[in-house]
Amino acid sequence: MKSYRKELWFNVPTRRAFINITPQVEEAVRESGIREGLVLVNAMHITASVFINDDEAGLHQDYERWLEQLAPHEPTSQYLHNRTGEDNADAHLKRQIMGREVVVAITNGRLDFGPWEQIFYGEFDGRRRKRVLIKIIGE
Repeated sequence: MKSYRKELWFNVPTRRAFINITPQVEEAVRESGIREGLVLVNAMHITASVFINDDEAGLHQDYERWLEQLAPHEPTSQYLHNRTGEDNADAHLKRQIMGREVVVAITNGRLDFGPWEQIFYGEFDGRRRKRVLIKIIGE
């Protein structure tokens, strides 16, 4: 069995964003030479997420609204975590909801997706450098 590792780096200028990283993951699969296996894609920061869904602007706006209702950013004083001097407790909660990672099958050298599936990086406390790990194993 072979393995391949690659990192993607992001420095999102806004507090929150959803970025389609499917092309970068597809490129890593090609680079790996693995034809049959699995790819793990995970956010290496506790206020960011990786998830799979549709690349549709209305859905992304719905996520924004829904996440803000579940874990509003303000007032920042509502969170005990923010007593440490941070203002990002909501970002930790949003990451927990959206998830840390995804695993996708690789079949015949390609991501084996269902209809409309794409991989996204979700940023919930941007304006600094963060990374995503891509780990591919297989033959």
